[in-house]
Order: sequence, then structure tokens, then C-alpha cells
Amino acid sequence: MSAVWVEDEVATPVKDQKIERETHKLEKRLCRQVGQAIMDFNMIEEGDRVMVCVSGGKDSYGMLDILLKMQQRAPINFELIAVNLDQKQPGFPDHILPEYLEKLGVPFHIETQDTYSIVKKVIPEGKTMCSLCSRLRRGILYRVADELKITKIALGHHRDDMLQTFFLNMFFGGKLKGMPPKLVSDDGGHIVIRPLANVAEKDLTRWAAHREFPIIPCTLCGSQENLQRKQIGNMLREWEKQYPGRTETMFTALQNVVPSHLMDTKRHDFKNIKTTGVPDDDGDKGFDAEEFAPPTLPGLGTLKLA
Repeated sequence: MSAVWVEDEVATPVKDQKIERETHKLEKRLCRQVGQAIMDFNMIEEGDRVMVCVSGGKDSYGMLDILLKMQQRAPINFELIAVNLDQKQPGFPDHILPEYLEKLGVPFHIETQDTYSIVKKVIPEGKTMCSLCSRLRRGILYRVADELKITKIALGHHRDDMLQTFFLNMFFGGKLKGMPPKLVSDDGGHIVIRPLANVAEKDLTRWAAHREFPIIPCTLCGSQENLQRKQIGNMLREWEKQYPGRTETMFTALQNVVPSHLMDTKRHDFKNIKTTGVPDDDGDKGFDAEEFAPPTLPGLGTLKLA
């Protein structure tokens, strides 16, 4: 793909020059990071029909907003179709998204399915609802993707979501497994992409405030403070406060896996290791002092360590 994906955009002038400069830098960073993810993982190709899943939260609004900007200058042609699943949560303002999307001028589809009643009926009071809710939502979105002849399904998970998933799997699932930027869906029939893979949540929060997105809170699970994901998120935020830059370093680690220095015999043939007589930078450093050079993230440069 062409580097046009990551070119800078022209700023829109505003009254306050300082705010304008900061906003322009934020916009450039978001476009650059999304463009880099699209190129690195070949997320969007010529002729794609991309279903942009819009929930009404800041992340999905931000994803749609940036993808629309990328579409205008992309070196290829592709379509964006915004899709929202109205799960019939009590008090859900079902007029907000259609009005916003109509004003935006983007093609959209609102799918109405009462998954709320199912989740409330099946899950005992006080238990977390996300797992069942996600499974129901996923199945519905896959069906809608087929009906709309979608080639890619775009989800609004960002860098912090991916790190949280990694630690959730490690702490509670016993796996070194994260949230990939691109994958085949669990039913084998769809390509799922996460264009915000390189984007920090704090930047999406700032962009949402700047763009004044009409945020719709999730009343189904938003108040469940005992969620393991929230606990992991709090842990990561506390680490970042104590050691600024640690989040970037951990995210870089997801792209620099060394199977020979883990313990998975399916990923590395430990049983048949033999001497080679050739020096190896990834060889045993168990007796060396623990000194770490600043990591480099492809496309984003060298990261600063605290």
C-alpha cells in the first residue's frame, strides 16, 4: 500500500491558536497511527465494504471519524457502512445515532434485537454480563455482515483494550494471548479488523471531547465495577502514573515475541536444540546484568523509558 495512508492533513483554523496547534497534532497522530495499522496489517483493500461497528461510545465514534478522513485521501477505493445494534436497553436513546449518522452523510444500518432481555434473564443478579452479551452481539453482527455483503468488520478496540486483554489472559486464563489487530472471525466467515490498534485511549477521549460526539452510555454493564477488565485497566493506569512510558513499552512487547525464550514447546523445538557455533543475539543472557535499551515500535520510532 502507498504511504499516502499516513500523510498529514491540513488543519482547520480556529480562534485559539494554542488549542488549534494541539488539536492539529492530535489529529495528525490519530490519522498516522490508524494509517500505520492499516498498512502494517493490510486491513483495508481495494473494493472493500467495511462495516464500522458504532456503539455510541467514544471509541467507535472516533474510529468512524478517522476512517472517514482516511477514506478521503486513501490510495484505494473502499466503502464504509456504519452499523449499530440496538439491544433494547431500557432508556436507550434510539434517535441519537440515526440523527448523527444522517447528518454525517455516511451510509448506515440500525439492527434492532432485544438481547437485553435475554442477558437479564440468563445472568444472575450481580454477575458480569459481558461474555453472554458479546456472544449474542457477535452472532447478530456476523449475520448483518452477510446481508450487507461486508468484506471487513471494523471494531473500535484501542491499544489499551489490547493490553488489558493480554493481561486478562495471562492472569486469569493462563495464556500469553492478546487481542489481534486482524483475524478471521470465530465462525470462519469474516475478517475482523481493529484500526485503532496503535491508538491510546487518552487520545480518543481528547478527540471525542473536541469533536463533541453524542456519547451514549451502556446502561447494561457500565456500572459493573467488579469486572476483571476494569481491575486490569486500573492496574495499567496506576503503572503508567508511576512509570510514564511503561504502557508504550508493554505494547511494543506484543510485537517483539521471542518464542525461544518462553516455554511453549509448540512454538519452539526445545527438545532438538543443538549447538551451531554461530553467535546469536537472542542467545542465553541469564548471567548478564539486566540492562534494557529503549524499544523501537515499527513505524512509530524509539520509545522513551522512565
